[in-house]
Amino acid sequence: MVAANFPWLTVLVAIPAAGAALLGFVPPLRRAAGRLVALVIALVELCLGVYVAATAFNWSAPASYQLYESRTWIPQIGVTWSVAVTSLGLVMILLALVLVPIVLVAGWNENEDRGAQPALVLSLQAFMVLIFAAFDLAVFYIAFEAMLVPLYLMIGRYGLGEASARHKAAMKFLLYSLFGGLVMLGGIIYIWARLAATQADTTAFFRMDTLAGILPTQSMPAQMVIFVTFMVAFAIKAPMVPVHTWLPDAAAVARPGTSVLLVGVLDKIGTFGMITMCLQLTPGASASAKWVMCVLAVISILWGGLSANGQNDIMRLVSYTSVSHFGFMVLGIFIGSQIALVGAMFYMVAHGVSIAAMFLLSGWLSRRGGTQDMREYVGMQKVTPVLAGLWLFSGLASIALPGLSGFVPEYLVLMGTWTVNGPLALFAVLGVVIAALYILMPYQRVFTGAPGKGKEDLADLGARERGVMAPLVAAMLILGIWSAPLVSALTPVASDLDLATSQVGATSEGSAQ
Repeated sequence: MVAANFPWLTVLVAIPAAGAALLGFVPPLRRAAGRLVALVIALVELCLGVYVAATAFNWSAPASYQLYESRTWIPQIGVTWSVAVTSLGLVMILLALVLVPIVLVAGWNENEDRGAQPALVLSLQAFMVLIFAAFDLAVFYIAFEAMLVPLYLMIGRYGLGEASARHKAAMKFLLYSLFGGLVMLGGIIYIWARLAATQADTTAFFRMDTLAGILPTQSMPAQMVIFVTFMVAFAIKAPMVPVHTWLPDAAAVARPGTSVLLVGVLDKIGTFGMITMCLQLTPGASASAKWVMCVLAVISILWGGLSANGQNDIMRLVSYTSVSHFGFMVLGIFIGSQIALVGAMFYMVAHGVSIAAMFLLSGWLSRRGGTQDMREYVGMQKVTPVLAGLWLFSGLASIALPGLSGFVPEYLVLMGTWTVNGPLALFAVLGVVIAALYILMPYQRVFTGAPGKGKEDLADLGARERGVMAPLVAAMLILGIWSAPLVSALTPVASDLDLATSQVGATSEGSAQ
């Protein structure tokens, strides 16, 4: 661990949290310029994040926990305010910081309670930074649960469509997430009950370095209990089949910007937790559950792709594509290949960019046409050529067209899987074929042909919307063409985790002999 000379991560949490409080408790400011204030704060946060990444983080040691700070918080139960990041955590924080101002600008003209939605976005930004920076299990859990409040309001109160549908989707999201969180809490309590009595000093009991020195040495049954309780929460968040059904319902009624943050960043908490907690803290259980997790991942790849092909609602279609993409990430995490693990981590970033573009473009189309039903559209490339072209471009990036953001991570996952298990890789490749169908067939239905009646005069993307898309398009191109820096930054993290898992496997084999 490398200590911080300044509490950068705490400041990155505090700035959006203070902004959310300012808008929440000063109604005149919220009503007069809520979105503008939120955008200024989000841009300041982005600039600070880039500065920290460029000057305070040592990229020559990306697997080390850096910017580390720890302060006593609740010593009676061993909870500390501890934050630190490896390259993976920092990259995910930067992804969140980039997407927040994009979301604010993208929804600039949306009709809503003035200032309330931007305040919720800022509060969500604070929780996103804290979750990816948390170096204490209890802090991670608190942020994991607290972020449900702004998300519930953003879906249920400030979503689209009928109030009954919004409230039903928001409640389904909340119940699924609360169930996963309660199961995870059970695992945390189990850790405390099992280990606290054996530790002389419990003031920093839940800090990750403390747990990393204790949990991997525990018996396999104990590791498996912890692994299962964590995986329930992370599988719901990821989302994996069969606990994925909350996502299409939420995406169908949420504002496009909400879906961008939910699927583009917050759902990555599931895969982030699998990597930093399951692989790191319970490597033995992770290795033992390897094939179960990989089979479930392949099922998610195929189920999500086939379900996407069966949708008429364009927002539900985009959400089901994410179920399939998360299957690739989980497969890369658990297959036991360093190459695939690097691909999974790269996938988390690449998917966040392409899915943001897909949700925003689909939302703009729906707003112009007055419906999310794709059967109501035809020939839109002649009416809205820029929107049509960008939708196809983003879709091709998401299905791994060479030269765009999705190609490198998907290739790494598939090649890494092939070196371990050929049949699983072949089934995963079927997901690639299905992906081509769920992008190209909707494009043909919605955008090709003669314009439909009543849709001939719809406006194409304006200057603001094109400006929003510019950084996303640039990111999809850069990640596809110049992927080496990100691969280099993530490879040492994967190498450390792969080494730990291999040592556990070797120990298990030696014990068996």
